[in-house]
Amino acid sequence: MSWIAFLGLAVGLLLVLLALGVRVFVGFLILNIVGVLLLIGPRGFGLFTNSLFETATSSTLMTVALFVLMGEILFRSGTVSVLFDSVDRLVGSLRGRLYAVVIGLSTVFGALSGSAVAVAAMLGRSVLPSMQERGYDTRLSIGTILAGASLAPIIPPSLVAILVGSLADVSIAGLLVAGLLPGLVIAGLTLTYVLVRTRHTAQREIAAPHVFGVGTALIRMVPFLVVIFSVMGLIIMGIATPSESAATGVFGAILVAAIFRRLNLTMVMEAVASAVQTSAVILIIVASAKLFSQLLSFAGATRGLVSVVAGLDLPPDVMFLIMMLIPFVLCMFIDWLAFMLLSIPIYQPIVTALDFDPIWFWTLFMINLTVGSMTPPFGYTLFALKGANPDLSTRDVFAAAWPIVGIFVAAMVILWALPGIVTTLPGLIR
Repeated sequence: MSWIAFLGLAVGLLLVLLALGVRVFVGFLILNIVGVLLLIGPRGFGLFTNSLFETATSSTLMTVALFVLMGEILFRSGTVSVLFDSVDRLVGSLRGRLYAVVIGLSTVFGALSGSAVAVAAMLGRSVLPSMQERGYDTRLSIGTILAGASLAPIIPPSLVAILVGSLADVSIAGLLVAGLLPGLVIAGLTLTYVLVRTRHTAQREIAAPHVFGVGTALIRMVPFLVVIFSVMGLIIMGIATPSESAATGVFGAILVAAIFRRLNLTMVMEAVASAVQTSAVILIIVASAKLFSQLLSFAGATRGLVSVVAGLDLPPDVMFLIMMLIPFVLCMFIDWLAFMLLSIPIYQPIVTALDFDPIWFWTLFMINLTVGSMTPPFGYTLFALKGANPDLSTRDVFAAAWPIVGIFVAAMVILWALPGIVTTLPGLIR
């Protein structure tokens, strides 16, 4: 079987399985089993088991499990409400105050969770009803929450960065650190958009009454800042590896829960059970994606794709645009996680052949995938927000998403024109 036929068959089979409602990790398992039988035969299942074993024993996935556990402890303990009150107090009296609160909270939550779906659901339950009660524009409120939640996979610690780094064979520490400045750029663009939208319509709003002052609010935020430093600070300073910093992050999350008297055995057991379930699914997905990469190489698709790209003789910037347009369009219709697992083995040799900086390229690729998770009609983040607040209409959610998509695209253009924003911090730890 030619590599073109195998690649076409693999992509087609996966799309059919996903269209039938098969879960992503099951679809990839089926795809790999069919691929092994077609290319190697029954003897190839030795490769299948070896790939699963190699992935299961990788220290990289321990990092994933620990970051998931850290986020679960923080959210299930309810300590995020303490953080919300503190940020709300610090913002004080401001035009469109809750918009700013959402952006600020999302930036911090992104450094504590890494899951856009989790942040969208939390803000949809806790903040959005309050915004609606106070007469805030519903679509702008939804858009602000979507933008803020979508920072989570970009700002470290990012589970997406760990998965991309593992599959693309790129420094995970570099990818984690690389998302920090781009995340702040996107947060700044979102805040600017909100200020422009509200300059004539929003009224100055008096902050909700609090039983503590600004000084107390700052003190209450210190434990969370310690958690952030224990994760990212140790990596940037070269003191800890991503796995070690994830472990200190879990310890920090437990400490925060204890400080605010939210630590109990039931909460810890629930957090561990949920983290184990999520990590097991990620393990299967990554193992299947790595095996698919090996099958592409065995079929000759890796060499063939590089030869095709070289034969096109297009400028690198044009190739970069094409490689970014493909996920932007396809992720409107298919699951972004499935696309990531399918495309990284295909993109990796092309990125190397075009001599792109891998940290820079894969960071923009991650941002592109994040856009896919909030792009109608199948964005996970959209449905997480809608599920958290069933009273929202699908039309409002979809309409609110498009301006935010525009903000993220504008940010990608900035990062393409000024690659130093992405590469400066990773350069400090190389």
